[in-house]
Amino acid sequence: MVTQKQRRLWAFLAALACVMWGISGLFAKSLFNVSSEITPMWLSQIRMVVSGIILLIVAGFLKQKPIAAMKNKHDAWVIIAYGIFGLLPVQLFYFIVVQQANASIATILQFIGPFFVMAYLAFTHKQVMRRIDVIAAICAFIGVVLLATHGRFNHFAITPSVLFWGLLSAVGVTTNTLIPIGVLKRVSSLVVTGWGLLSAGICLMIVHPRMPHIPNTPHVWLDVAVVIVIGTLIPFQLMTNSLRFIKASTASLLDAFEPFSATVGSVLCFGLVMTPMDWIGSILVVVAAMALNISPRKKKGKLNNV
Repeated sequence: MVTQKQRRLWAFLAALACVMWGISGLFAKSLFNVSSEITPMWLSQIRMVVSGIILLIVAGFLKQKPIAAMKNKHDAWVIIAYGIFGLLPVQLFYFIVVQQANASIATILQFIGPFFVMAYLAFTHKQVMRRIDVIAAICAFIGVVLLATHGRFNHFAITPSVLFWGLLSAVGVTTNTLIPIGVLKRVSSLVVTGWGLLSAGICLMIVHPRMPHIPNTPHVWLDVAVVIVIGTLIPFQLMTNSLRFIKASTASLLDAFEPFSATVGSVLCFGLVMTPMDWIGSILVVVAAMALNISPRKKKGKLNNV
């Protein structure tokens, strides 16, 4: 039985995982500032291939049979699709926004991904949208508009390119969430993520095989290591294991720490200037996404119809 102390501990560790994801975006921005040769494509390739291999090795040591998981053709194709259409846009398009703008904008735009999931389920599974879902969607839309315009609606404060790639990364959150649902019931999440990352990384290498001339300095490789370890390996394990002790809805609420840490870090480390409208827009997006996890309490004494 899970104790209250365990819940508090793993809630803290889940929040820490989200902070790590936010911080990793700052290190990615630092890398992009070093040299134009360091591109989102290269960073996504190296991050996904190295992380995928490490996760699969760990899965092997834990006797989770990573090779056997790919012998089932249906599961193998689903995992590959998860990597290419889920993990790839979530990471590549996110890094494109980080390079063109900053980690704060990239994280906040990606944070509207749950609304695309909600819309997909509403159309395909005929799920009825609650009043709070509609209100949250409107708030998120207003928040994105405020971020894009600084509250002055006659011009864009961020480029159309940033908005385009940011929204595509949010769509990637949708596919990243929906594609692996079935296979995760049969295969370890460690194995699914490992093969997914490796598949996506190999796909990018096939599409863009040219290796850039990366500055061979300790600063560059330290930042790369942080993106891989603090941005992928550690938070993945923390968040996955935390779901054994806390509710998924609680973990989703803790996701708010990611845009918060990315925004604060961008302000402190890169001199990002946030206008009052930017703060309002950011808060609207985050609060709206958190509102999707609010479930009405069942009235005591009310019998469920069977």
